[in-house]
Amino acid sequence: MNNGIPERRKTREVRIGSAAIGAGNPVAVQSMAKTLTTDIEATSEQIRRLEKCGCDIVRVAAASKKDTEAFAKIAAQANLPLVADIHFSAQRAIEAIDAGAAKIRINPGNMRSWKELDDVIACAKANSISIRIGINEASIRNLKEDTPSRDRVSLMFDEMSEYVREFEKRGFEELVLSAKSVNVNRTIAINRRFSESFEYPIHIGLTHSGLPEDGLVPSAAAMGSLLSEGIGDTIRISLAGEPENEVTAAQDILASFGLYEKNSPKIVVCPTCGRCMIDVLSLARKIKQAAQGIEKPLNIAVMGCIVNGPGEAADADLAVCAGSGKGYIYRGGRKLAVVQEENLLEEFSKQIKLLAAE
Repeated sequence: MNNGIPERRKTREVRIGSAAIGAGNPVAVQSMAKTLTTDIEATSEQIRRLEKCGCDIVRVAAASKKDTEAFAKIAAQANLPLVADIHFSAQRAIEAIDAGAAKIRINPGNMRSWKELDDVIACAKANSISIRIGINEASIRNLKEDTPSRDRVSLMFDEMSEYVREFEKRGFEELVLSAKSVNVNRTIAINRRFSESFEYPIHIGLTHSGLPEDGLVPSAAAMGSLLSEGIGDTIRISLAGEPENEVTAAQDILASFGLYEKNSPKIVVCPTCGRCMIDVLSLARKIKQAAQGIEKPLNIAVMGCIVNGPGEAADADLAVCAGSGKGYIYRGGRKLAVVQEENLLEEFSKQIKLLAAE
């Protein structure tokens, strides 16, 4: 730990277009376009939205020749590095590279011919792009219906080891590794083994983690465990629905470890108890609304009593600690004002704007 921030595991640097991952670079946030790739306008618009919310890398499906033809037009107008998602066809991989992919993702479980992959590797070398070897537990080559859960990590590791050796034999080392499962414990276990065994950057994430309201907790549990051990050079939180939610979730998880600084206020709210003197939840929601649109990493605390309140206020840029019929406003740990409860929201909102303007 360095100032409470996990020390990152050492990996080599790999470039993905304008982005660099590994070797101590910031953890890159990824998402995936959820539109049909052949719908060039919709896909390009989604990529622009992802760029606006702070995404670093976007993956785009390239399952057909029509997809790779559209990929070229999408890449030509995208500001973010694009990764072409390839599963079955070496020819699609070559087309995507020629179309401007900054990286391709191949799935070993679905692409098994080394003769075809030789051509992909040669094309990747010629275009100076990287390749992600992305294993999905559901498509492990040697997976059988009766394969015990405990054996799946070893199967994924063996499959990755084979591919890494073959790529290295061919003189290709611009690799990013990933293995994903819907299972939190297996996701943690396989990424630990990768980190112990390889020096390549690791992309972390659960696969199919769920609806937005259901997928956040398992994703945070798995990603938090790995990030706390310094594992992970790029991250995607796979959630159903709009891809911006994936980016926000990844940023929040990274920020909780000090690995990302959000350019917006962070609001700490006490959980409330019998000591509360005001409706903390209602006040906090209104304060959050007042802080919307502020592009500054402010720490704001809303506390329901004077027991823990002053302590939280000491670490906050701006804080309110409730008393009976009034609130104590602190700025930078120093008491700024005592305000009657009916005027508390108005005065606190005023202080937020003053602080944001400085």
